[in-house]
Amino acid sequence: MIKIHLSGWWVAFIICVFTSCNTINEENLANDNRLLIVSSFSIISDIIQEIGGEKVLVYNLVPIGMAPHTYSPTPKDVKFAQNADIFFYNGLNLEGGKSGWVFKMIYALGFDTNKVFMACKDIPAMYLQDENNYKEVNPHAFISPRVGVQMAINIRDALVQSDKKDSVFYVVRAENYIRQLQNIEREYQEKLGSIPQKQRVFIASEQAFQYLANDYNLTEGYIWAIDTDKNGTPKQMMNIIDFIHQHTPHHLFVESNVDRRPMEAVSEATNIPIYQHPIYSDELGKPGQTADTYLKYLKYNLEQIYNGLTTDKTMYK
Repeated sequence: MIKIHLSGWWVAFIICVFTSCNTINEENLANDNRLLIVSSFSIISDIIQEIGGEKVLVYNLVPIGMAPHTYSPTPKDVKFAQNADIFFYNGLNLEGGKSGWVFKMIYALGFDTNKVFMACKDIPAMYLQDENNYKEVNPHAFISPRVGVQMAINIRDALVQSDKKDSVFYVVRAENYIRQLQNIEREYQEKLGSIPQKQRVFIASEQAFQYLANDYNLTEGYIWAIDTDKNGTPKQMMNIIDFIHQHTPHHLFVESNVDRRPMEAVSEATNIPIYQHPIYSDELGKPGQTADTYLKYLKYNLEQIYNGLTTDKTMYK
C-alpha cells in the first residue's frame, strides 16, 4: 500500500481545486464522448493526438516555453487530471520521477495508477554526469527518431488497452504515423551517415542530444551535462573550449529554449560560429511556427544539424 505524505502547499492546492478555484465546465466534459487524456508535455501530446485523432481529447499540461522538469500544475490542470480517462507522462526522469510533480498530483488525486502510462517504456536509459561526478538519467530520448518510433508504439498500445471498442481505429492510425517516423529515421541514417566521421562533431549547450548522438554515431560536445541554475561555470567553459580545439567543428548549435550567452562566449573564444538557426530539444515550436508537430520537429532538427555539420564555417562568420 502506498503511503502519501502531502506538503501543506499541496493540501491547500487540492482544496482550492475542489472549491473556489474550480473554473472547469464539468457538464461539457461529461457530455464529451471522446477519451479524455492528460499528457505531461507537448511532444507526447502531439503523438497522442496523431494516433488518437477524433477519438481523443488531449489536455497538455506543460505549456510550450516552460520547463517540464519542475512544472507546478495549475488548478485547471488538476481538474482535467481528476476527470481524465488516462494519463501519459514521458518518464526517464523528465518530470522528476515518482517523487516529481506528475506523481505528486496523481497520488494527491487518488488517480488509478493502472491508467497512467509511460511513453518511454522499454527505452534503455542513458545517464548524464556532471563535473562533480553526480549522475542522473537523461530524459531527452525523444530527440532521436529511433526512440520516437518506440514511443508511438507504446502510446498506440495504451490507447488500445484503454479503449478497446476503437482499437482498430488506433491501430490503423498508428500504422500510418509509425511509417512516417520510420521514413524520417531512415533519413537521419542516410544524411548523417553520409557525413565523414571527422565532421560529425555536434556541440550544443546542454547534453540533451545524447540519445541522438549515440544512435547516429555523432561525437557530442556540450557546455553543461545537467541543467542547473549555474550553467556555464568556468570549469564547464574550459572543458568545452578544450574539446573544440581537439575536434574543430564547423559550427556550434544553440537550443531554442536556452540562454545563448554561454555559447556566444565559447564561439568568441574559439572563433567557431554558432549555426544561424536554433535547434529544438525538450519542446515543440509554438502552434503555427516551425516544428509545431513532432514530425516537423524531427525533420527541422535533421536539416539544421546536417547543414551545420557540413557547411563551411566561414559562411556564418
